[in-house]
Amino acid sequence: MLAFLIQRVLQAIFVMFVVALISFSLFHYVGDPVLNMLGQEATEADRAALRVQLGLDQPVVVQFWQFVVNAAQFEFGISYRSARSVSDLILERLPATLELAIISAIFAVVMGIVLGIYTAIQRGSWLSKFIMTASLIGVSLPTFLIGILLIYLFAVELGWLPAFGRGQVIDLGWWNTGLLTASGLRSLILPAITLGLFQLTLIMRLVRAEMLEVLRTDYIKFARARGLSKRVVNLRHALKNTLIPVITIIGLQLGTIIAFAIITETVFQWPGVGALFITAVRFVDVPVMAAYLMMIALVFVVINLVVDLLYYAVDPRLRAQGGAR
Repeated sequence: MLAFLIQRVLQAIFVMFVVALISFSLFHYVGDPVLNMLGQEATEADRAALRVQLGLDQPVVVQFWQFVVNAAQFEFGISYRSARSVSDLILERLPATLELAIISAIFAVVMGIVLGIYTAIQRGSWLSKFIMTASLIGVSLPTFLIGILLIYLFAVELGWLPAFGRGQVIDLGWWNTGLLTASGLRSLILPAITLGLFQLTLIMRLVRAEMLEVLRTDYIKFARARGLSKRVVNLRHALKNTLIPVITIIGLQLGTIIAFAIITETVFQWPGVGALFITAVRFVDVPVMAAYLMMIALVFVVINLVVDLLYYAVDPRLRAQGGAR
């Protein structure tokens, strides 16, 4: 177990190092930070002074090392557009993105597993066939179109839910949340469904496929021959072995939810990190772009590390291989 953990941590460090190199390259090949911060009217003396202040007069290797050290401390410099600390900008918007991503992930995982189990056990029923047919919509339609359709139906036509914004939020120290207010919860429904629908359909179809395969195995037939109830056979024996390959997909999809919240935040004008990144791209705000890239990479690395450890804990074959070494 220790060797497995060390191997995965080293891989994670290498990935973050490569991402840091890509992010650092943005500072050198996407615009001039000094020109962006001072403008055209600045004198050469002002530009030279700012270069020294930013450390741009140092060799590239020294600059890269300083960038890595600062990134490890969650410091990415000053935003070109707002002239504020990038870390402060991200921390202000991070609660909105995390709440949206977590609610979407819970919605996708719970509903995906439940519907996947039902459509596998009751695969001949009309409801199961309807669910499988409807799931094609979640797979086929792009996220922005699903969001627009939900806005048109529930916000414009029916007027049940707000079409944009986060609603009323409550400050809890450095964290602000909309989960404690009625308008905040209502504002969260449509973007959470939009963001989680694609992942829900993938998880549901994967669970169904794995469940059908497990139900055909000999040990399930033997469990039925022993007189065990359908509930015990399906939920205790079949589901346990079904979830082993599903864990990996769920982990990857959770990272995807955070990474691709950009589209949902844009459609619903959600004040999260994704919307901040879109604004940064529009104004070529390189420090914000680099920080977002590093943050998303860190999310994927941490989730993949957790998934690998869960897979190792759930699958006895991996533990056996580790012990054999």
